[in-house]
Amino acid sequence: MGRAEAGTPKYLANKMKAKGLQKLRWYCQMCEKQCRDENGFKCHTMSESHQRQLLLFADSPGKFLHNFSKEFSDGYLELLRRRFGTKRTNANKIYQEYIAHKEHIHMNATRWLTLSDYVKWLGRTGQVVADETEKGWFVSYIDRSPEAMERQAKAERKEKMEKDDEERMTDFIEKQIKKAKSKDDDDDSGQEKYTELVREEDEPLKLDIRLEKKFQPESILGKSALSAKRPSSEVDEKVFKKPKSMSSEKGGSHSKSALDEIIQQEEAKKERANRKDYWLHKNIVVKFISKSMGDKFFKQKAVVQELIDKYQAKIKFLDTGEKLKVDQAHLETVIPAMGKTVLVVNGAYRGAEAVLKKLDERKFSVSIEILHGPLKGRIVDNVQYEDISKLYDA
Repeated sequence: MGRAEAGTPKYLANKMKAKGLQKLRWYCQMCEKQCRDENGFKCHTMSESHQRQLLLFADSPGKFLHNFSKEFSDGYLELLRRRFGTKRTNANKIYQEYIAHKEHIHMNATRWLTLSDYVKWLGRTGQVVADETEKGWFVSYIDRSPEAMERQAKAERKEKMEKDDEERMTDFIEKQIKKAKSKDDDDDSGQEKYTELVREEDEPLKLDIRLEKKFQPESILGKSALSAKRPSSEVDEKVFKKPKSMSSEKGGSHSKSALDEIIQQEEAKKERANRKDYWLHKNIVVKFISKSMGDKFFKQKAVVQELIDKYQAKIKFLDTGEKLKVDQAHLETVIPAMGKTVLVVNGAYRGAEAVLKKLDERKFSVSIEILHGPLKGRIVDNVQYEDISKLYDA
């Protein structure tokens, strides 16, 4: 029986049947022919054209298998990059969209037996970030295009410049502190030093005040009425106490207040420069506070193993060892015991390692001591809970 002529009802019926997707087991990848039923597939395998294709495949099976696998992988990754970008997506959902195109390369023609094997291979070769959950495998595309690499390099250069600026500003503050201290020492050495009046309980008070006798109005005019009414002891005490008050006014309070003001200004600049809306760092301990994954992981502690971007990270739960890709909105920082090492994740000292010294539960803040760098040994007070997190000890 010959083929139906074009335009006949039989021809249109055959076209309508062949329009949609057919069963995968009745598809011949070598001939790129889809059969509608088992009988049609059997007739095709017995045809001369199919036998010729099998002879070609027998000559170099590795070459054909490699080409089919490469074409399938390229199409799958292209769809993932164009359709979903770097978002975390179910691998099976991407596969369903890929096979919706009729002329796609089928999985049974590649070197991978199942989709799970293919996803694992993508993860091992570093083309995607793959993680397995109760809902199946999820993948995230790793963008290594020249534009993405250039953006990442610019961000790294900018971060390095900010760190260099911080170091220069720290050196400037240290020089200002040394200059102010040396100025205070010079002022103290050039001025008269006043000592505190110390008197025993029973010993009478004696003052040795030597005044030049140039003019004595009392010998001519007599004592004034005011001095006659006021006891001499009050006059002597006021004369003695006056230099003491002057010495307290001339102390180093002015220079110290100026130094404190400089330090506060620099702290404010660092706070504005390092205060970000993202705080995830590698190798810190966090707590999972979302119920989206059920009660199994709720309020469980985990360690951040890898940063995917500024707001997402790959974590590993400490109790179960399971891995998960999460957003920072589902996590919170962990405050360790006293004396343990923490990492400043946000604020003026972002990225610095420190030791927890004091905990203030009323203000929800802590005091820390910087461990490394030019600010080593500095005590920082009133650091908020969300600005520090425990460092993971392997």
